[in-house]
Amino acid sequence: ALMFISRSRSRILQLSSSRLIANHIRSMATTASSSPADPPSGPFHALLVEDAGNRKTKSSIQQITVDDLPPNDVLIKVAYSSLNYKDGLAITGKGRICRRLPMVGGIDLAGTVVESQTSQFQKGDQVLVNGFGLSETQWGGYSEYAKMKPEWLVSVPEAFSLEQAMGIGVAGYTSMLCVNAIRDHGIKPEDGPVLVTGASGGVGSVAIHLLSKLGYDVEASTGRTTTHDYLKSLGASSCLDRNDLDRDAKPLEKEVWAAAVDTVGSKTLASVLAQTKYGGLVAAFGLGGGMGFPRSVAPLFFR
Repeated sequence: ALMFISRSRSRILQLSSSRLIANHIRSMATTASSSPADPPSGPFHALLVEDAGNRKTKSSIQQITVDDLPPNDVLIKVAYSSLNYKDGLAITGKGRICRRLPMVGGIDLAGTVVESQTSQFQKGDQVLVNGFGLSETQWGGYSEYAKMKPEWLVSVPEAFSLEQAMGIGVAGYTSMLCVNAIRDHGIKPEDGPVLVTGASGGVGSVAIHLLSKLGYDVEASTGRTTTHDYLKSLGASSCLDRNDLDRDAKPLEKEVWAAAVDTVGSKTLASVLAQTKYGGLVAAFGLGGGMGFPRSVAPLFFR
């Protein structure tokens, strides 16, 4: 059965249609299917997002067949797909994530190849995919079977199970991109502390662990005081209240951070930029605080 790995759970559950997500997941996770290396012998289940009219969408578990899947070269028996905030927006219709309809949700997946029209992958290979427009312009991982282009796929290393691969998933991949950006910029542990905002989320928690293991002094910003012990167990040296950053920042403030990983955006990102040291770097990708960016160009000019 297709299983879901949930991250940023508290934010997903704040959505008014959270029951819809939970019911969909329970329905698909308890569905029996054929063995991992066999193609489907008949219809199987997928979570479809469809047009409901008046610029609204609806989502439901439906039975589809292999013929309904996109005409890509590699057929995969999906074992795991993660549940992210973006998935919640797509499934509930709270955000215009799906650019084409109908759309199978799920921005990543891990599974086993059951059929391949390319020499790059063979039956039985364990693979994963994230990005490439899954759940936006390409059918995603919330299906018992999926067809993907071979250039999208990555072989799962033998050291990892499929479950572990999706435990990392898009959130872990994004974290590593941010950490690599900091390292590629030449920021070293001795240059000063690195800040991670939205620290208790999927990306933030992985980023803390990676940076800590690389020797950086990591400070975590979160609004959930109950997670402080957890964040410190991952490697954070201290925790800041998110309200210290979610405010109207001055154009330039005291230099504090050698680098930062920002998952929030908006006022938080403006504050982080104002406090980043000369020559520092901020790896920013999140919009949890809103689409706006009330900042001054002063940090970009002078630091």
